Amino acid sequence: MDLAEISDAAAEISDIYAGKYGIDRDDDWFLLKLQEELGELAQAHLRLSSRGRGQATEQQRADEAADVLCQLLLYFRRFGIDPEDAVRRKWLSWLEPAKPAA
Repeated sequence: MDLAEISDAAAEISDIYAGKYGIDRDDDWFLLKLQEELGELAQAHLRLSSRGRGQATEQQRADEAADVLCQLLLYFRRFGIDPEDAVRRKWLSWLEPAKPAA
C-alpha cells in the first residue's frame, strides 16, 4: 500500500468507527484524537523501557504507532493538507543542493 491508499482506508475505517459509536468528528476531534493516540504510544514506549506501570509488547508499540500514523493522515485529510507535498516542502528540501547567493 502507498500513503494515499492507507489514507483512503483510514478514512473509511474512521467513518465506520464514528457511525458505530455516534462520534461527531469536528475539527477539534481530529487533533484531540491524534493527541490521545500519541499518548497511548508514549505509554507503550514507557512500559517497554521500564519507566511505566505494567508491561507492553513490541506489537503493542507497533499498533499504537500505526494508530498515530492513521490518525495523522485523517488530520491531513480533514484540513486539505497533501502529506507528500508537505513533507517534500518541509523536510526533503534539506536534501536539495544549496543555491548560490546572488
